[in-house]
Amino acid sequence: MLFRQLFDAASSTYTYLLADPASGEALLIDPVFEQSTRDLSLLHELGLTLKLVVDTHAHADHVTAAWLLKQKTGCQIASAAVINAEHVDLPLQHGQRFGVKGVELEARATPGHTDGCMSYVLSDESMVFTGDALLIRGCGRSDFQQGNPHTLYHSVVEQLFSLPDSCAVYPAHDYNGRTASSIDEERRCNARLGGNANEADFVGYMQALKLPHPKRIAEAVPANLRSGCPQDGQLPPEPDWSSDLRMTYAGIPEVGPQWLMEHRDAVTLLDVREPGEWQNEPLPAQLDSVVQIPIGSLADRVAEVPQGKPVVALCRSGKRSSLATGILRGAGFEQVASLHGGVLPLAQH
Repeated sequence: MLFRQLFDAASSTYTYLLADPASGEALLIDPVFEQSTRDLSLLHELGLTLKLVVDTHAHADHVTAAWLLKQKTGCQIASAAVINAEHVDLPLQHGQRFGVKGVELEARATPGHTDGCMSYVLSDESMVFTGDALLIRGCGRSDFQQGNPHTLYHSVVEQLFSLPDSCAVYPAHDYNGRTASSIDEERRCNARLGGNANEADFVGYMQALKLPHPKRIAEAVPANLRSGCPQDGQLPPEPDWSSDLRMTYAGIPEVGPQWLMEHRDAVTLLDVREPGEWQNEPLPAQLDSVVQIPIGSLADRVAEVPQGKPVVALCRSGKRSSLATGILRGAGFEQVASLHGGVLPLAQH
């Protein structure tokens, strides 16, 4: 199985990618709306097809990307049936098995943080994705959104601590940079539930917490009951100067050589190679009127780049031109892209 743990710094949310390399089918757990471009870029670069998006609960600190990813890929959406969220294709019940080809999960109801909290256990019980029910050395709060510390205690002890000691714990959040734990570690060392703590110990701890409500709760909860669909039901606006514009997982905007050849007059072409390369590897004749500034000089000479059209930067292989896009964006250029693959594929056109 292919596995990736992704992080959203704004909400300290972990998104998990699970995929079967043989079939290319993939699922995402707890995707974040603002990170959808990153997630789609990773799927594209790994040659994967997104088939399923799964939320562990109706989050209060961020908006899920479930609906947005469904619009982009045609994938299905899964979450706990008790949430009764809109746009859900697979309402999950406790004990239900689901997934994609080559990756099977078991849904375990783990309420207490919210009524609709679910944890997802990999079929061989080597991993569990605990949402906010069980965090690394902690747990989700239980003071709003149907929270109940008694319920949460039983959820963790009966549904999660009953898993094998070696089962790896992957939570929906961590605020201290910790990435994973194990059932054994949390059963022994969890600051709220571990060791010899009983239900009274845990409930007393949780009831004594005085935490401010999440900053985005008024926005996030209603949106997540719509699976992340905006109130107007419209996709967020995207740059429209190129139909071929794509963002890489590294965060680089790119266009392909075919698009460039067909839309040469619509862009400013910036060649960031060295002068010797300009002479020894000239561009095709149809790519005329090129602005030539070596990458090492670009930051000091950025004022020489015309701003009337979108800018496409190129170099031999697309590496230096990717750096050029960052320099240009830092200088205030909004419509910029690197030529995917650089000069090398242009010979085929």
